[in-house]
Amino acid sequence: MKDRIRLDFSKVLALSLSLALLIPVSAFAEGADESSVNAIKFGIFTLIPPVVAITLAFISKNVVLSLFVGVLSGTFMLELSGANVLMALFRGIMNLIQKLLDSLADPWNAGIVLQVLTIGGLIGLVSRMGGARAIAESLAKRAKTPRSAQIITWLLGLVVFFDDYANALIVGPIMRPVTDKMNVSREKLSFIIDGTAAPIAGIALVSTWIGYELSLIRDGYELIGQTVNPYGVFISTIPYRFYNIFMLAFIFMGIVLLREFGPMYKAEKRARTEGKLLRDDANPMVSSEIEALEPKEGIKLSVWNAIIPIGVLMIGSLLGFYYDGYQAISSGGDMALLEAIRQSPVSFFAVRETFGAADASIVLFQSALIASIVAMIMGVSQKIFVLGEAIDVWISGMKSLIITGVILLLAWSLSGTIKELGTAVYLINILQDAPESVLQSLNFLLPAIIFILGSVISFATGTSYGTMGILMPLAIPLAFSINPDQGYVVMSVGAVLTGAIFGDHCCPISDTTILSSMGAACDHIDHTRTQLFYSLVVAAISVVVGYILVGLGVSVWIALALGFATLLLILRIFGKTVDIK
Repeated sequence: MKDRIRLDFSKVLALSLSLALLIPVSAFAEGADESSVNAIKFGIFTLIPPVVAITLAFISKNVVLSLFVGVLSGTFMLELSGANVLMALFRGIMNLIQKLLDSLADPWNAGIVLQVLTIGGLIGLVSRMGGARAIAESLAKRAKTPRSAQIITWLLGLVVFFDDYANALIVGPIMRPVTDKMNVSREKLSFIIDGTAAPIAGIALVSTWIGYELSLIRDGYELIGQTVNPYGVFISTIPYRFYNIFMLAFIFMGIVLLREFGPMYKAEKRARTEGKLLRDDANPMVSSEIEALEPKEGIKLSVWNAIIPIGVLMIGSLLGFYYDGYQAISSGGDMALLEAIRQSPVSFFAVRETFGAADASIVLFQSALIASIVAMIMGVSQKIFVLGEAIDVWISGMKSLIITGVILLLAWSLSGTIKELGTAVYLINILQDAPESVLQSLNFLLPAIIFILGSVISFATGTSYGTMGILMPLAIPLAFSINPDQGYVVMSVGAVLTGAIFGDHCCPISDTTILSSMGAACDHIDHTRTQLFYSLVVAAISVVVGYILVGLGVSVWIALALGFATLLLILRIFGKTVDIK
């Protein structure tokens, strides 16, 4: 989950690297913030809210209920005082309501909710004008098999590289009719969408992520007294972003071979042999509102009724990122950077810096609104509907995603509760006091353990941004103290960035995971369950074949090749061919 709030632990001296030393710390420095105080107060019980939410989600298969109970368990703990349980419960409910209000009041979160609802309205307009069906019929001519339909979905996911939210909201609605026709399960569609959202956005040379990532890299190197080109360091980390790279490759290999294993095999076999895109009692994350917006009878289907509005959305987003970022830089006081952009306004440097400084949530909302207006004008001019009807269609499309907004607000509230409880602080500090001799002996394991720790924190909290903000100020000084070689530090930086992606990709309380379920109209728990099995396999290969081998001195390029070969071998040995119906 994208979290704009960074945690600053200025007095952390060391990070233990042995997972065997899971011993809570006994004391904090004076003046510790509230999350640090709560971390020592509650200890391992700080894990209760995320564990309750995730476990209940799998048991009940009701995401709203699970998130609600998860938040309530946390707010109850925060309000618990002495033996007054009933009062703590009452105040916990009041606190929960306040968390929801605070989540919606946050400009970033509000922008995301508006973006989601507006894109839902745009999808409704495009569907009513016949654009979605025309695109589906056009792609269906090229996507004649389940394999080709999935490859096109994967390629579209790579094309929409600039933002993970945009990826989930654009690719799903476009490709769902195509993959449905080819009997590709909704679980597999949502996996492809999710697997090409955060993993590609996290390593893209220009994206809405990069500004935050560069700021963390710059600040981390300043802690060891070095001034570096953060973008150069970012580029250097890309070969070490094993999880991102292996996930993208794994998806492609599975599509080409048409081999699946675990829960995904059952889902794909069901879809291909029985024609059931969802299991019988599934609760897909889409309402009947959007499904009812079929094209008007008698209208001429045209792909331009989809290409133009969605094109406006994408081009408007790219231009909006540049403009919004430029405005932010202009008001930021960095005159040297501003002058460099003015001298070469269309250079790669200018694009990179402006995209990084842009507020993606607001830009995407603005672009979706403009695209919606364009779609309305097109529909009215073609006499598909009158203006009043166009507005009704747009609102109906928005209604279909209200449930997504509710889930996002609960997920953000859970994230806020977890922060206040100090869950991430606890996870860091239980590994804080390892002896220096242990650190030195675990030289080759450092990047692997940083990745594992990042994965644990991001999965427990559902936030990639927060995990990066927690680990980067710790990982760079620690890696430098153990081995000052630049390549070693860069690999550790890559481990932080890609470990944080793990939770964003597969945690059921992550907003990107939620949006991927929505884009594919898949049952959210089914999406999480089938995807998690694959994600853990790719993460294990990233650790063993990636970070450990490179930590032992193996070339990163050899490790990448071995990783690809391992993925292929796993699909060959454990994967089963899904019959094409």
